[in-house]
Amino acid sequence: MPLDRYGVLVGTVRRHFRDRPDTQGRWFHVNIEVSAPLGVHRCAVDVDSKQSATGVRWRAFTIAPGALGPPVHLAAGFHELARDRDSGSLDYYRHPALVEGEGSWVSGTNLDAARALEPLLTPARRVLIFGEPFDEGLGVHNIHQNQGDPYGSQWWDENGIWQDGATLTERPDGGFDVFVSRFSTQSDRTDEEGHPVPSDLRPAGRSLPR
Repeated sequence: MPLDRYGVLVGTVRRHFRDRPDTQGRWFHVNIEVSAPLGVHRCAVDVDSKQSATGVRWRAFTIAPGALGPPVHLAAGFHELARDRDSGSLDYYRHPALVEGEGSWVSGTNLDAARALEPLLTPARRVLIFGEPFDEGLGVHNIHQNQGDPYGSQWWDENGIWQDGATLTERPDGGFDVFVSRFSTQSDRTDEEGHPVPSDLRPAGRSLPR
């Protein structure tokens, strides 16, 4: 089954910070504090893996005003979204604005990924963060691709289409700067259940904090 819950948090950027490095000097997330009516939400964006064999890939690009659809008009706060093309949900491989976005997937270090995201996070900018809300407290996680996890991984059952995570900040012209990310073990070709297409069904492991 797909994620238990999915939607978009609308608010303004308060500040951002990286997780403290572990004993090997790696950061796992860029944390974004978002101000919304219920309070400050902490949004954790994965920028690296605990295991060096599993990397993160990302794209940073701009979409035009009107390309995002219904979420642009939502009030501040968290909004549940139906997993379909009409609700404003995101799918990296099915949403026209993401498919047509400029730039190819980039691989690099955790610092490279953080540096690609952080310039978008100017305080007081309106932000839309797509993902799964925390079970407890205010915040969002799974702010990355949520489909294409390999058969045999612990996230196979969470695969689904129209439930991908992303960070988007609004520009003065009404367009959005976009940051999307995915893990190197995830397929970029999926079926209607979000599973890798048969030619990509290769067992693989991924051990990451979600």
